Parts: sequence; structure tokens; C-alpha cells
Amino acid sequence: MARERWGSKLGIIMAVAGSAIGLGNFLRFPVQAAQNGGGAFMIPYFTAFFLLGLPLMWIEWAVGRLGGSMGHSTAPGMFHTLWPKNRLVKYLGAVGLFGPVIVFVYYIYVESWLLGYSVFALLGKYNSCTTHEAMSGFLRGYQGLAKNEHFSSLGPAVGFFLITFGLNMLVLYLGIRRGIERVCKYLLPVLGLFAVILMVKVLSLGAPDPSRPEHSVLNGFGFLWNPNWASLKEAKVWLAAAGQIFFTLSVGFGVILTYASYLTKKDDVALSGLTSAAANETAEVILGASIVIPAAFAFFGPLATAQIAQEGAFNLAFVTMPLVLQKVAFGDLFGFLWFALLFFAGVTSSISLAQPAIAFLQDEFRWPRLRAVSVFGIVTFVMCQACIFLIGKGVIDELDFWGGTFAIVVFATVETILFGWAFGIDKAWAEMHHGAAINVPRFYRWVIKYVTPTFLLTILFFWFLQKPVVRLIDRAGEVGLARPLEVLRLWGTDLAVLLWMKDRPVEGLPYVWGIRGGLLAFFVGLIVLIWLAWRRKRQVEVVA
Repeated sequence: MARERWGSKLGIIMAVAGSAIGLGNFLRFPVQAAQNGGGAFMIPYFTAFFLLGLPLMWIEWAVGRLGGSMGHSTAPGMFHTLWPKNRLVKYLGAVGLFGPVIVFVYYIYVESWLLGYSVFALLGKYNSCTTHEAMSGFLRGYQGLAKNEHFSSLGPAVGFFLITFGLNMLVLYLGIRRGIERVCKYLLPVLGLFAVILMVKVLSLGAPDPSRPEHSVLNGFGFLWNPNWASLKEAKVWLAAAGQIFFTLSVGFGVILTYASYLTKKDDVALSGLTSAAANETAEVILGASIVIPAAFAFFGPLATAQIAQEGAFNLAFVTMPLVLQKVAFGDLFGFLWFALLFFAGVTSSISLAQPAIAFLQDEFRWPRLRAVSVFGIVTFVMCQACIFLIGKGVIDELDFWGGTFAIVVFATVETILFGWAFGIDKAWAEMHHGAAINVPRFYRWVIKYVTPTFLLTILFFWFLQKPVVRLIDRAGEVGLARPLEVLRLWGTDLAVLLWMKDRPVEGLPYVWGIRGGLLAFFVGLIVLIWLAWRRKRQVEVVA
């Protein structure tokens, strides 16, 4: 079975950029900046970009191309390629299959909301919701969390989910060149155009209310970017910046590994990785930061905007922005552009999340693409039902933590150590520069081997124990450093609260434990699949 290939260098760059450019650029980034020091946030942000994001980007492009030359498109085979003498290392690659699938399961449901809201905007369905409470009620009704005059059942949500899921499966079935590459080539320019139109519209608003000239778009940019230098002393700000880099560049998911595996050995990875990263940063820092927060400030003022930023990305997308766009001429049209922009960004990301698992079935079990896509579709469709029908039970939060936070940091740490240490920095550096159109600064040899893995291990420790560690610092101030045993005892109490969810509502615990059990079973299943795949290889080798 011949391996698929990209149709052009532009195709792979657009696909990787499409994977990275998603909801995080237009929603998560402005929220993180507003919550974590404004302009000062850009210092830890770009520190993480240069010491974490770019090295991981180059690592994943290089490892992916190397693995592809050996017939592997996913982490298990690639990790085995990096350290062939270790028989267990391939099982660590299960994390690179686990994370994308789990994120796909909830991401595609949220993506379907965007399709639904695109239609609602054109039909003016939420125009009667003129307050924050009313628009929040509209969203809750759509999600099935409450019945109201707009929605009496989950029917509309399920309908748009089925359409969205079907579209994703169709693109995936068409393959790398005819499906993923073609979709990204068309959708990225369109979503970029929509983003520019919305940005220009926001910039043209000025001060919408002449009686309150201080409520202006210009002051909205000041609200977002005026630096709070004191925030740089807080560890959570640096952690937030590093987390944003993971989300925005799509590193640590195993997606870039798979996309890069369809390159030929002579294809460049150094300049291509840098180009895709630069495209993503342009979309995030320039476009993403110039739409929602400045518009909200112009209409609602500083206090309300600060509250909006604290409420998070979902409310920003589905509550705040529709209210803002109701107040401008042709608001229904601009509402459609907003939700269509996010939907297109979601599609280019969700198809990338699905591809590693499909590629694993194709490469390691020699399944035809139709069979691999069908099995993937059936399994994930069943898993999605928990997100649809148990959304009020904390299901999405659990999936997001284990699949979209913990797994990606673990995976990025493992691949960095394998590339720089097990494979060896000399061979790693040569692999990065094979066919390269640029020379990566030699400084990055040291960064890849020492700085990036240290950075990742620190993040892993703080993310996994974030609340207890923060409380440990607080407890030290409360009881005094002279009483370390008391500090540790209290920290242990906080750790137990985090792990055993003692701060969660009792009625939701069975569902959360059920999700955790299901995630564990799924991960064990991936381990078994990897074992079966390599057992099959050994049998084929014996027969040959």
C-alpha cells in the first residue's frame, strides 16, 4: 500500500497552520492576556515561544519526517525509530494517540455549536436575547441544560453535531491530498478574510456611545495591552503563557508528527516549521487580540470587560460577541462571519486531531483508509455521547484536563528527551538540517537538549499539582517556614482534594469517576493495540 504524500510544500504548511489556528487564537489568547498582566503577559509568552514552542515545532517536524521514511506516521513507531534498542519505548507513544482522540471527542461537539450559531445568526434566532443573562440562557437551552422558549430539547444540538461529525469524516475519508490539504488551502484564506473584516469593523467602532467617550476601542486595546509588571512575579502567569503556546502551536499532540510523516526525505522542515509557526502567531497576536476584547470594552466598559475575561472563552464566543454584534449595523451578517470564522478554524483543527489514530491503523495494521476512518468514526461517535448528554456533569472539563493538558505535556516531554538524548543531539541536529532551506541558530542545540526538557518537566510538575503547589506557597506564609511538617501536611490535604475531587458536588462524582475509568480503559486499549501491531510485525517477519 503506497504512502500518501502532500501535493505541495504550501499544502503541508497550510495544514500544520490549520491545525494550530483554532479556537485558542481568537478566544483563549485574549482571555489569557487579559487575565495575566496584559502587555506584560507577552514577556513570558514569547519566552515560552522561543524556548518551548519553536524547539518543539522543529522537533516534531524532524521526527515526523524521519518516522515517515521508516513507514511510521504516529508516535509508537517513531519513538521505536528514535530508540530501537528499547523494546518498551513504543508504548510511550500511546500518549500521542490518546491525547488527540480525547480532545477530538469534545472539540468536535463544541465545533458543532459554532455551526449551529452560524445558522442562528443568519436567522436572527437569538436577537431577542439582549442581556448577558438572556444570551447565557439561550446557550444553556441549546446545550440541553435548561428548557426555555428557544429550545425544548437537545434536538438542534444533536442535529448540528451529526452534520459536523459527518463533514469531518468525509474530509478524513478523502485522505491527505484530496481531503485535508484541499480543505486547509480553501478554509484558511476564508477564515483569514473573515477575521480581517471583523477586525476592521471593530476598529471602525471608535467610541460607540458619545456620552461615554472613554468606552472606546482604543481604550480597549489599552485594557488588553497595558502591562501589569507585578504579574511577572507570579508563577501562574508563566504557566499560563506556556500553556497557551502548547494550544496555539498544536505541539505536544502528535499531530505535527503525523503531518510531517507524509513529507519526502528531501523536503525542508526547518523553514516550513518556522513558517507555520509565524502564520499562527500572526493570526493570534494580531487578529485574535483585535476583535473580542476591544469590542467588548467599547460597548460594556472596563468593569464589565474584566468580568467577561474572567468568565472564560466559551462565554466570550457565545454570549459576549453576539451581544456586541447586535449593536452594530448588519449585526446578523457579522454574527455569521464570527461564528463561521470559528467553525472553519475548528474544522481545520479537528481533522488534524483525528489523523494520528487513523494513520496508526493504516500503517501498523495495513488497513485501507475507508476501514480506518470508519472504525475511528464509530469509536469516537460513541465517546462523544458523554459530552452531549452529560455536559452538566463536568465531563468536558475532565476530558480537557487529561487529554488536552496533562497528556500533551507528558508527550512533549517524552519526545524531547528521546530526540535530544536517546537519538542524540548530533544526529538530531543533522536530521533537522537535512534538506533545510535555512540554518537553525546553533544556540538551539543547547536549548533542545537542556532548556526545553527542563522547561517541560517544570510545567509538568506544576500543572499536575498546580492547586496544591499554589496552596503550599500560601500555607508557608500562613504557618511559617519554621514549621515545614505542618506545611507539608496541609499540602497533602490539598493534593487529596485535587485527586479525589473532595471539592466537587457529590452528585457529579459518579460521572467523573466513570469518565476517568473510561479514559483509563481507552489508554490500556491503545497499549494493547500497539502490542498487537508489533506482534503482527514479528509474525510477518518470521513468515518472510
